Amino acid sequence: MSNPQYITDSAGHKISVILPIAEYIELMEDLEDLAAVAELKDEGTIPWEQVKRELFGSDI
Repeated sequence: MSNPQYITDSAGHKISVILPIAEYIELMEDLEDLAAVAELKDEGTIPWEQVKRELFGSDI
């Protein structure tokens, strides 16, 4: 990650940041991934044996 540039107000407080577009896109993709994980965190799990049976039938 590169060094971000900041925009400051008249008192010197950082109010905005300037990032290369590639870094911005990467951050947005990471946020989308985290949001998807957060939505699924309370979902139950399925035992691996059940998944195998459903995918490949009872022959396995």
